[in-house]
Amino acid sequence: MATRKPKLAVWKFSSCDGCQLSLLDCEDELLAVVGQVEVAHFLEASRATVKGPYDLSLVEGSITTPDEAERICQVRKRSKRLVTIGACATAGGIQALRNFADIDDFITAVYARPEYVETLATSTPIAEHVVVDFELRGCPIDKRQLLEVIAAFLHGRNPQIEHGSVCIECKRRGTVCVMVAHGQPCLGPVTHAGCNALCPSYDRACFGCFGPQETPNTASLNRRCAELGTTDLDLRRVYATFNAHAAPFEKVSRQREDADD
Repeated sequence: MATRKPKLAVWKFSSCDGCQLSLLDCEDELLAVVGQVEVAHFLEASRATVKGPYDLSLVEGSITTPDEAERICQVRKRSKRLVTIGACATAGGIQALRNFADIDDFITAVYARPEYVETLATSTPIAEHVVVDFELRGCPIDKRQLLEVIAAFLHGRNPQIEHGSVCIECKRRGTVCVMVAHGQPCLGPVTHAGCNALCPSYDRACFGCFGPQETPNTASLNRRCAELGTTDLDLRRVYATFNAHAAPFEKVSRQREDADD
């Protein structure tokens, strides 16, 4: 009797699809994944769907509408394990910038008939609505980390994802520190590793694509940025990007916003 393959489902909420594309970008490795699982729901790749329950669900995107708030609960009920992938799903995404202002002002400015737009006042990560088994950060995620997460859950072990900062990756690849050498306000010391220090390798400061590391010392970094001449407004803009709703980054943004007021 043939052994049943675990069912893998990939779900999209408010996002750009970039993290789902990271899975498709696995190329040769993707063939190995498909050989080990039954891809039961993945509309980015196929219209074919198989009913749950699902052994592993990968969820991309934030919750920004009432419909999404209901739908994620249904996905959770049908999933034995649920992993959020990307900055939108783990920290609200770039659309979480709405959380710092009045969403009605945005809707009125953008849409000719705002009364037809149904949305929530905030953009929030999946974990604020349902239980999440693991969060994989990044904008977009790193495909090597994604493969590790899938393999770990299929084999019943914890994913082996590094929890250090981007600074560690800079040291490993011998990249000159942009903060020391060029005086740029860099989020590398407080940002989760995973990008292999991509931006600093091109002499550009890290702006936190992978979100805050586990214990970020933002206070120390902020003092150093101030010594380099970074204004409160510029520092707030550095933190308020892809992971604006991540608690350590949001705290700094709101503190600086209050200071400006």
